[in-house]
Parts: sequence; structure tokens; C-alpha cells
Amino acid sequence: MSHISNINVSNGSIKDINTELICIGIYKDKSMTNSGSELGLNFKEAISSAIEVGDVKGKIGEVNYFYINNQRIAVIGLGKKEDISENTVRLASGAAIRSTISKKAKSVTIDCFCSGIESCQAMGEGIVLGSYQFLKYKTKDKNKFEPGNVTVLGANQIEIDRGCAIGSSVCFARDLSNNPGNIATPTHLAESAKKISNTEAMKVTVFDREEFTEMGMGGLAGVAQGTDEPPKFIIMEYNNGGDEKPKVLVGKGLTFDSGGISIKPASKMDEMKYDMCGSTVVLGVFHALAALKPELNVVGIIPSTENLNGAKAYKPGDILTAYNGKTIEVLNTDAEGRVILADGLSYASKHYDPEYILDFATLTGAVVISLGHVATGVMGTNDELIKKVKDSSSASGEKVWELPLWPEYCKQVQSEIADVKNMGAPMQAGSIAGGAFLKEFVGENIPWVHFDIAGTAWGAKPSSINPKGSATGWGVRLVLDMMKV
Repeated sequence: MSHISNINVSNGSIKDINTELICIGIYKDKSMTNSGSELGLNFKEAISSAIEVGDVKGKIGEVNYFYINNQRIAVIGLGKKEDISENTVRLASGAAIRSTISKKAKSVTIDCFCSGIESCQAMGEGIVLGSYQFLKYKTKDKNKFEPGNVTVLGANQIEIDRGCAIGSSVCFARDLSNNPGNIATPTHLAESAKKISNTEAMKVTVFDREEFTEMGMGGLAGVAQGTDEPPKFIIMEYNNGGDEKPKVLVGKGLTFDSGGISIKPASKMDEMKYDMCGSTVVLGVFHALAALKPELNVVGIIPSTENLNGAKAYKPGDILTAYNGKTIEVLNTDAEGRVILADGLSYASKHYDPEYILDFATLTGAVVISLGHVATGVMGTNDELIKKVKDSSSASGEKVWELPLWPEYCKQVQSEIADVKNMGAPMQAGSIAGGAFLKEFVGENIPWVHFDIAGTAWGAKPSSINPKGSATGWGVRLVLDMMKV
């Protein structure tokens, strides 16, 4: 991993700070965060001139540099003071740490940006997320730089540490997702799950091809027929909540997707290494559970395989039988994510009595057409649970948009020769058809929400907390907020 893993907090004066970069926040009304007034007359005059000529506007994440008395000072925009929010602080903190990387400053002091919000957690998150770089395979890049010592003035250390742990868990998810398919195999995901299970409250069980096939997981077994890479069915259990019902997370772990017999176009097929980002949401959440040890019961389920077109690959027209006994007519082998998730949802419904089930999948290109790379499409069976998702979406800054699961759509995935088919009506409501299919494998009366993260797991517009050309780790923070971790 390449990101900040430790953030110091100091209650001293900025006058006594000796770091290579100092970051001060400024609002649109041109007032500054607490330590701005301590930087002396020369700084005040310099920033006043910059404001007058219009270079400093205080826009969220805007960065301007000043050089006063041999000190390098970055002034970070915070937007309107009356509109300050956790997401504002998160973005501004990310901009501050990105300026540290830009200037190759080994040490940085950042004034606390948290005035007006309840907690400094978002600042810890922003610093870590903004510091993220995927450098694992860089051997010749002479310009690569990783920031070292980070100090925040006047913040709450416990809240900063909490934000740091959550940010690190998002970065863990990003790293897993950014690895190529020849590295991030189903075996690699299973080993990663075992590595983070470092508390007595956490248990990992992994079923191999022969085991899950004998158990009746015909969906996962069918998709996995075309690859020699060993598929896995991964179960993570975190039991630290007494008798409360578990919250269940199911993530699509398709570590590479060629489309199978219904092969994808060659252009951008390399991006199909990201088809396992649903699984990394689950793993990222469990990384945070291991670090923060909340009093909860949580189950994570990851069906994982490649989808290739080998000699034994499943074919259009095949009929598969899922773990709950329902039969699936395969019309398109590139709609494989829902087929492996069918076994994950069925297993969760049968073996647990969940408070709710959330599933995460880079499921459809159709959701990108509908919502772009801005929001995740969500749909489900319980209005109260959907509301919790939306509330946590607002808190985390990870946008969602609800799509309907009306009976008319659900009828479109009914098959004439099997129970369901893995495609809906041609050229219509593709994202909803995916959700309607998955609904068939969730037990009755179990609250459930499906997240189609195909547009948000990668490809999002770069920002101070989302680097260019990287997986985003979308959803980890939203789920942790839902669980009140």
C-alpha cells in the first residue's frame, strides 16, 4: 500500500512548527482557520493581495502557495463557512495532502478544518484517501514520492485515528481492485480475507470448486467451468455483537471477465480486472471491523471466479441450478455476475437470519449509461433500509440513486423453460433487470438492497480523494456509516 497510515495531532502553536509545508484553510468569505492569524504580517499582506487580484477565491479544494520567511504555505479552499460539511472537510483535507505530494514535502502540518462539523473523522479520512497512490508495479518512475510525517493542529486524536483507520480500509480495497487479474485471483482474495482476520471475533471459511459444486452452487460452478484458475466461495464472519442478527454483505468477486462465450470486444477488456470490486467493498469493510472492533455481528460472502471461454465454458442456452434450487436459463454468458451472486444470496438467506442483506457488484454497463460515473444505482425490497442507505450516502459523500423494482420489471426475467433467465427485455432497463434477477435469490421477508457499482467502482472523475486511473473503493465508507462503526 502507498498511503498515509499514521496522523499526529498537536495542540501547539503554528509558530513553533518546523515542517516543509504548512496548510491553512480559507473560506469564501476570506476568513481563515484558527492558525492563519498566527502566521504574521507578511503572510496577511501576501494573502490580502492574492485575494484582491482574484487568485484566492476559497473554493472547495482550491490550493494556492505562498512563500513567507523561508516557509512554504498552502492555502486550501473550504467553500462557504455556513455550508461546511463532512464531505467539504474530506475533500479539502485530500487537497492538502495532495499538495504535499506535489511539492514533495516529507513533512506537513495541516490546520484543523473541522470547525462547524461534529467530528474530525472526515479529516482523517480525507488525508489518507488523498495520499493514496498505486505504486506497486512502478520500478522506473523517478518522480514517485510518498509523504511522510503528517501533523494536524487542534484536532481530536481519537476521531482522526478513526478516520485514518477507515481511510486505510478504503485504500486496502483500492489496492486489491487495482491489481491485475494474474495477481488478484480468487485465491488471492481468499488469502487477503485470512490476513485481515486477526481478531478472535473473526472467522474465515473458504470452499473450493469441488466443495461448493457438491453443495449445489450451480451458478458459481457453471461460470467457473471455463477457467483453470481455482474458484473460491469465501465466507467471513465477524461475531462481536452478542445475540443481535448479523448484517450480511455479499460481493461479486469476478477477478477477470472476458465475457465467456458471449465474448466482450477487445477494446477496454483490460478494465475487466475491476469486475471484482464488489468483493473489495466487503473486504474493505472487514478490514475496518478488524481495526476498530465494533460491537456488531457481520457476515461477508464472496463468490469468486474468472469468466473465460475455455473448452468447458458454460454456453448460452445452458440451464444452471442455484443453491436455493431455482433454475437459471443462461441467455448471455457475459451476464455472469448475477449468476454467481445467486449462490451467495441463497447461501446467506438459508444459513443466517440476517437483519438485512446488501450486495455489491459491477453488474451492468447500463447503469453507467443511466448514471455515469457519478452515482451508484440501488434497488431493494425494504423502504426503511433504502432510507438508511440514502442517509449514509449523504454522510459519506458517496452518491446513490434508487431505481424501481416494479412487478413489470420482475416479470421480464421470468424464463419460459426455467425459473428465471439471466437477461431481461432486450435493450431495456438493463440495470433493473439485474436487480430483478437477484431478488429471486433473497429469502422472503429479508430486507435487501442491491448496489450496482459499475459506474462508481472505477472511472470516476479524479478528485482530491480519488486518484486518476484507480479503483475508488466506493461503498466502504457508506456501509461503515450505515453500521455506525
